[in-house]
Amino acid sequence: MSLPCVLTLVANRRHGTLPKEAIDIARNLVKGEPPVVLSEGEAVDIFCPTPGPGDATPATIRAALAPYKVDAILTKTRGRRKAVLVSDMDSTIFDGETLDDLAKATGTGDYVAEITKRAMNGEMEFDESLRKRTIGLKGHPESLLKDVLEHLPFTDGIRELVQTMKANGARTALISGGFDWFTERAAKKLGFDEHYGNQLEIKDGIITGQLIGKILGPDAKKEHLETICAERGVKLSASLTTGDGANDIPMLKAAGLGIAYHAKPNVRQVIEQQVNFTGMRTHLFAQGYTAADIVTD
Repeated sequence: MSLPCVLTLVANRRHGTLPKEAIDIARNLVKGEPPVVLSEGEAVDIFCPTPGPGDATPATIRAALAPYKVDAILTKTRGRRKAVLVSDMDSTIFDGETLDDLAKATGTGDYVAEITKRAMNGEMEFDESLRKRTIGLKGHPESLLKDVLEHLPFTDGIRELVQTMKANGARTALISGGFDWFTERAAKKLGFDEHYGNQLEIKDGIITGQLIGKILGPDAKKEHLETICAERGVKLSASLTTGDGANDIPMLKAAGLGIAYHAKPNVRQVIEQQVNFTGMRTHLFAQGYTAADIVTD
């Protein structure tokens, strides 16, 4: 009979292979079985008992493995593979912030970056921060959005994550507190089934600096997650969410597996499962996928 929990260790392929010493330390901490290779030199599973009082926690495991720059995700073996994926956009599927890059192009970069920082750290109400950042775009052409999109790189492994989960029957959604102008194009390129964002008003090819409709904030992200799971016919425990900012916390907490992805300090303080060194492939390894399972087309 298999053990009830599994610790997944992942190294960043760009920086080297998964050290045997890190695996040995992790096995000792969780009283685990010999490692099962998911991707040679990159990822392993260590099956282990359910942690009890005084046993290692995800936080203590991360601290022990931090010198090796190895990510560790501790999950239950039952229900590992998720039927729903909901991802944030900025600094999650994109390696950057669309609003910050737009502000740089309009000459208000420092001002907007500070607002973004405060909002993502939970120091400012999301609605207020978004309206303040949006107004600075007034009078600029829609082509500004296109220029920013062309220069924003996607996060390492994000297309593999989306396509692999879709190939295995999962429903995938991109949900952002940013603009749906970006979510629409990113979702189409990466293959997300659906997308949601805030509607930026554009008239005759010119940005008005205003938003149309209700702002999609932290609570709305969680509500979309709940709706998607209900429509898919699964419980929240069958969902995986990922994001980096304070507005992602409600959906990260609600999901069966909520992963703080290269997240802000305040997010890392409250979300147990974290990816701090590696890319999006770690979300697949945490579900028990092997390298051979990953869709790379």
